[in-house]
Amino acid sequence: MAALEEFVASILQRKDMPSDDARCVAASLVRSEARGWKTHGLSRVKSYVDMLDEGLFNPVPAMHHTVLRGGVVFDADGAMGAVAARDILGAARHALRDSASVLVVARDVGHLGALGVHVLAAAESGLFCMAGQQTPRLLALEGFERRAIGNNPLAFGCPLPDAPPLVFDMACSKAARGHILLAAREGRSIPPGWAVDDEGAPTTDASRALHGALLPVGDAKGLGLAMMVQVLAASLSATEASNARAAPSLREGGGTSRVGAFFWFVDPDAFGSRAAFDESMSDWTGYFIGSSTRGAARLPGQRGATLEEQARKHGIALSAPVQDDLTALAQRFELPFAAPRRA
Repeated sequence: MAALEEFVASILQRKDMPSDDARCVAASLVRSEARGWKTHGLSRVKSYVDMLDEGLFNPVPAMHHTVLRGGVVFDADGAMGAVAARDILGAARHALRDSASVLVVARDVGHLGALGVHVLAAAESGLFCMAGQQTPRLLALEGFERRAIGNNPLAFGCPLPDAPPLVFDMACSKAARGHILLAAREGRSIPPGWAVDDEGAPTTDASRALHGALLPVGDAKGLGLAMMVQVLAASLSATEASNARAAPSLREGGGTSRVGAFFWFVDPDAFGSRAAFDESMSDWTGYFIGSSTRGAARLPGQRGATLEEQARKHGIALSAPVQDDLTALAQRFELPFAAPRRA
């Protein structure tokens, strides 16, 4: 994993990113890959470089924030998402010195990638964290004439005593668009119920789905969750300038730029005894796990933690398309690249 992080960071530094920021993004992408979030892992390196080429990310942002009573307004100045998330966590921890919880609304944030990796970082520091980000319009129901709202991902992380944190990460669609992008690249079909084509008809053709719309998880309930994220991420962070801009555009390679996001941080210590909190967390999660007589129950985040541990021991296996992308980038930037084993 360390070699992959170094390689990705070297690519980003060739695109004028400071060393610390490049390493932050590289670590986020590699960790996402290791935990099984492959749609937001190393498959994103090429699209991130493309977005830097197009000026959609600011490699040297002048980020700043304003602290309010119980909240923070954070201006990311077009920073890549992992860089903004790192500094947002820092600003929140400072604000939590005087508050039990803090809501951070962020403006002009680049693609955050897997939200789970950011809420995980907060949980590993002892905090509960919920996060969401505005995306281009992607969701519709069957029969809709156009995409109606973003699939606006949502995640939370929470510390667990003597165990990896809870980490739950979802898009408001039945499947992340990244899964459809990967299927289209690899010539695979997608399961029924994931998407409709550009005429609003159900499709299993990944290429047609990319020109159509994603279907929401839970039908209208998924649309409601997307609306909640839209309020917290987009409307709370809105300015006259952002309202005057066109809605975020959908890029063929995925990824967003200069959109809104939110992070809600809660310090469990501020609400009572940490020992009592830990006991409660252990009690209900233990009961949940024990509810399956076949041992099938697991907590969100457990599988990712296991995969990450295995990746740190045995390395990461990459699909052929991702290896091809990284090899091409190595040639472009004249960097050595020892390809990992293929998945």
